[in-house]
Amino acid sequence: MRKPVSPGTTNDDRTRLAPGLRYAWEGIVHVLRTQYNARVHVGAAIVVLLAAIALRLSALELALVIVCIVSVIVTEMINTVVESIVDLVTSSYHPLAKIAKDVAAGAVLVSAGGSVLVGLLVMVPHLWHLLHG
Repeated sequence: MRKPVSPGTTNDDRTRLAPGLRYAWEGIVHVLRTQYNARVHVGAAIVVLLAAIALRLSALELALVIVCIVSVIVTEMINTVVESIVDLVTSSYHPLAKIAKDVAAGAVLVSAGGSVLVGLLVMVPHLWHLLHG
């Protein structure tokens, strides 16, 4: 178990942060390399962020959009974790393995769907004003 970092922590304890960050980065890269849907979500996120900048969203509106983007990517990563663990535990069909994978995929769908709704609520008024200003 890791020791908590406190003001009196030595440099040796602080150097433990670097490997943790490296492992986290490797996890992100793994998801992007191996999961098609994660790449689709990142591509959509880039398009949405460019649109948000072009539409000059307020800081609060941009924050909502970013929270939605992060939630979709995080649920996609958790879905990858669930699928990997299920595949590690069993190579044969099991109804509980199916439920675990289906629920994890459903979480991504719910997150993405909610994010689309928030995006529409935030961006459509700006688009409407731009087109009918």
